[in-house]
Amino acid sequence: MSAKHPIIAVTGSSGAGTTTTTTAFKHIFRQLEIDAAFAEGDSFHRYTRAEMEVAIRKGREEGRTISYFGPEANDFGALEQFFSRYGQSGEGEIRHYLHTFDEAVPFNQMPGTFTPFQPLPEGSDLLYYEGLHGGVVTDEVNVAQHVDLLIGMVPIVNLEWIQKIIRDTGERGHSREKVMDSIVRSMDDYIAHMTPQFSRTHINFQRVPTVDTSNPFSAKDIPSLDESFVVIRFRGIQDVDFPYYLRMISGSFMSRIDTLVVPGGKMTLAMELILTPLIRNLKSKRQEALLADQASASVGAAKSAES
Repeated sequence: MSAKHPIIAVTGSSGAGTTTTTTAFKHIFRQLEIDAAFAEGDSFHRYTRAEMEVAIRKGREEGRTISYFGPEANDFGALEQFFSRYGQSGEGEIRHYLHTFDEAVPFNQMPGTFTPFQPLPEGSDLLYYEGLHGGVVTDEVNVAQHVDLLIGMVPIVNLEWIQKIIRDTGERGHSREKVMDSIVRSMDDYIAHMTPQFSRTHINFQRVPTVDTSNPFSAKDIPSLDESFVVIRFRGIQDVDFPYYLRMISGSFMSRIDTLVVPGGKMTLAMELILTPLIRNLKSKRQEALLADQASASVGAAKSAES
């Protein structure tokens, strides 16, 4: 963690709604006049799409399962080094994984490939990460220790699968059978590397539909926000003003001492009310740390002049 170069990570599986959350964060950054650097978790995949398909087939032949949730398909060490470097210096290099033809055409590349590495913009106020592994911890790697504000996006699993199936078939051109195979193949890695992260997060936003999602594999559409509640769990955050949130968010209630429940249609409002003061606090601590460095440098310069 770093006061001068804070890191915010939003972690959640593919189809969990992390992209929607990014839109809310960008709005907050504009309000607070924060210049954020952005990093996508897909940048830390080990393989292009074609290479991943080869690795999956080889793994099956050897009796192993490989998924985008696990360490074989992702470079957890590189992600931790990236976070560590940014926390120390505010610097780093990032690339982009091109999911679709629309994303790939400007780079004259094929979908499922990576852009070249490029340095992050200079002078950013903080780093914002959105992806699968912002809070991952293994025997060799601890990404979570570098994150100042860790947010989990965790729809109940049937809803998560519905969102993934409809997105990957509709936007990314995958067949329903291929997406279903990916879900089944990923379960071991999901349990081992995804779910533990949500016990390390500072806040979880879990969307719970109020319509029947019993068979996610036959769903034709995604339940709307108005057909959902959002369960918001806090951990390790001081002075959470629950009475204020209950007044400001119509239809909200407390289900546990650390848990607020809001109507799905109020999720964006809840995010902005909850996250804005936390991000403002990160900005204030950064400014204080920079001022302290300037004061220390001035004292050192004065002492050198005297001597």
